[in-house]
Amino acid sequence: MLKKENITAFNELNFEAHKRSWSFLGENLSNKNIDLETLINKVGDFQIAIPSWALGTGGTRFGRFPEGGEPKTLEDKIRDVGLLHALNQSSGAISLHIPWDIPNNYDKINSLANELNIKFDAVNSNTFQDQPGSENSYKFGSLSHVDKSVRLDAINHNKEVIDHGIKLGSKALTIWLADGSCFPGQQSFRGAFQRTLESLQDIYNHLPSDWKLLIEYKPYEPNFYSMVIPDWGTSYLIASELGEKATTLVDLGHHLPNTNIEQIVSILMHLNKLGGFHFNDSKYGDDDLTVGSLRPYQLFLIFCELVNGEKETSNSDLSWMIDASHNIKDPMEDLLQSVETIKIAYAKALLVDNNKLKSAQQKNDVAACQSILQDAFRTDVRALVNESCYRLGGALDPLNAFRKFKIRQKLIDQRGVDSKSTGL
Repeated sequence: MLKKENITAFNELNFEAHKRSWSFLGENLSNKNIDLETLINKVGDFQIAIPSWALGTGGTRFGRFPEGGEPKTLEDKIRDVGLLHALNQSSGAISLHIPWDIPNNYDKINSLANELNIKFDAVNSNTFQDQPGSENSYKFGSLSHVDKSVRLDAINHNKEVIDHGIKLGSKALTIWLADGSCFPGQQSFRGAFQRTLESLQDIYNHLPSDWKLLIEYKPYEPNFYSMVIPDWGTSYLIASELGEKATTLVDLGHHLPNTNIEQIVSILMHLNKLGGFHFNDSKYGDDDLTVGSLRPYQLFLIFCELVNGEKETSNSDLSWMIDASHNIKDPMEDLLQSVETIKIAYAKALLVDNNKLKSAQQKNDVAACQSILQDAFRTDVRALVNESCYRLGGALDPLNAFRKFKIRQKLIDQRGVDSKSTGL
């Protein structure tokens, strides 16, 4: 469907325009004594995992409008990530959601992933839906449920997810709980918290020594009066209680409006408890929109803290993943746009002169602090991102290449117009 010679031919048609843009940007950056090769290598090395559930069209409670040609099997999902990675050279991992993505043959799945140069990122458990054939229900909670048998079901499910991940070479388990309450008095806050902590301790003890536990938080939805893990402070508290392998996962959409996410990132890195990111964008809540489509400056500021934090703290080896729901876009086009935006924000953050910024901060020179950040943010680094992709064998313009090669239509021809992704 997409061969190396296709990308080579595409790049040849677009190379002259890219060469002019890259020459102009490269000269400007060199004049600022920026090491271009180091910069290109850092951007090229940056990998963002693709979640298996994002390869199909999402939806709302009102409706869903599939694109057609969506992946119905785990093999199809891995092949789709392989297509994305071939185009942008930055999507070299897939994050699976169990039980949506249980392999029938681990050797076959691992072989396919290796063939496409795809690794398995964190595995994700699911206790927000009742599973077919289960005697118990998660309607009133899972790890926090008042019924010990329900809690045991949820604990065992998470242990099974870890076991699946071990066979795939994953190194992390992500837990997001839908547990909470919709009405005052429905549950004991203290009781729900304590039961959750004890359940997580049982799961934590099942982790291999080289694994991480990523604890995700969310202020509301699907419960609207309370969530058992509503914020980063609660996640951090639980992670601290569990042990060194437990960390906090930051989903950009899991905050109340106008929350200073970059400050949260900075503090968690200072405490060595930031485990990873789920990238998306939002206006109201967990909108799961294309990364950077609404708040690109906030995304840049978050990366400024990440870049600085990796230099000044011991908090490294983070998990990066997109977590979005594509209601009206082709999901693969949306993912290509998101990956590009993330790399652009990262590249801009690398341009910030942190020595000058610290000096201005020490002098309380507020105007200088703002100018230093905005000079980097206003730099058009798209040519740099394209150059890093080009050097690795990817397309100079992944989204246009996707359209040029009519990949969606080819997927429809191969899988059918009525093919819908599993798990959503």
